[in-house]
Amino acid sequence: MQEKQKKAIRWISPVLIALTALIVWRVNYEIEFMMDDEWYSTVLYADTPIRNLSDIIRAQIWHYFNWGGRSMAHGLLQLILLAGEHWADILNTGMTLLLGWLACEASGRRGFSYWFAAIGMILGLNANWKMSMFWEAGAANYLYMTGFLLAFLFCYLKYEEKNLPGIVIWILPLGLIAGWSNENMGPAVWLLSLLVILLRHREHKKAPVWMYLGNISCLAGTILMIAAPGNFVRSGETGEEAYSLLWRMYLRCYAEAKGVMEYLFPALLLTVFALIVCKGILKENLGRNTVLLLLGALLSWGAMILSPHYPDRAAFGTMTLLICATLSMTGKIVDRQKENVWMFYGCAVLIWLRGMYFLVEYLGLCWGWIK
Repeated sequence: MQEKQKKAIRWISPVLIALTALIVWRVNYEIEFMMDDEWYSTVLYADTPIRNLSDIIRAQIWHYFNWGGRSMAHGLLQLILLAGEHWADILNTGMTLLLGWLACEASGRRGFSYWFAAIGMILGLNANWKMSMFWEAGAANYLYMTGFLLAFLFCYLKYEEKNLPGIVIWILPLGLIAGWSNENMGPAVWLLSLLVILLRHREHKKAPVWMYLGNISCLAGTILMIAAPGNFVRSGETGEEAYSLLWRMYLRCYAEAKGVMEYLFPALLLTVFALIVCKGILKENLGRNTVLLLLGALLSWGAMILSPHYPDRAAFGTMTLLICATLSMTGKIVDRQKENVWMFYGCAVLIWLRGMYFLVEYLGLCWGWIK
């Protein structure tokens, strides 16, 4: 019976992944470039469309000193905008599928069923799916950058299991991009990579050279992003300085609470449920990597206390780390409860249906099927 269940899941999962890809592509097709996309389609300091890589470099230099430090995300955004809407739709769809796969790799759970569950959770637990995945500026900042962050983190979490050729060379640009991603996730992932190195020393294991190089590169990216002169220009326009220090602290604590109780609550609820079953009921050892993923989620959420603004889309990276931890714990539960594998797969389908409801509803509104 268990073999029949596994065989059915192996057949159903690829079909559902293909259906998800089709729906995600169609929603990307329906959502046109909007808001910041129009501005980033220009060289920023002049109303001139970007035409080549040289224009993008000049635009990002101006951006770094006059508006913000997310040069990697916004440089990538301008490259995608330069490619055009058709390629943007394809790239966004591919990145959604890739992020699901990276979540499985980071959690140590592979296979179509876990891949399907990861994609379903990314869509179904998202606080703002449109602004974090389908709005081009939001996708570059959160969907794509989270992919780079997971790829960097994967190297540290899975070092003992994977032989990564040439990592001493390519960990440098990967670490730089990860650290230079966004203000809460970059520092959190840098701290996790540092913690992995310290844990290896505590276990009397030698940390390879690439771990130090990647950590330094990630730290450099984080510093370059946070210390950007444009950040101070932009923060001066928030109007927060008009409030007293006590009131500013209250507003920031309120934003943190809103992040937990609203933006991250569905993902957090699922994580807590998996934690109770895995650790509380089955007495399973969570493992170092799961604990690190949970710590990363906590750090990335806590880092938002330093920001004057906590939009719902900024919770995307934290949500993804919670999904990775949930996948890891769910895998341990399934290994112990193989006869109940359909129960857990059914939960994944329900979460996937929630994500598909939002996307299909949007398509229905676009096509005039819903009035």
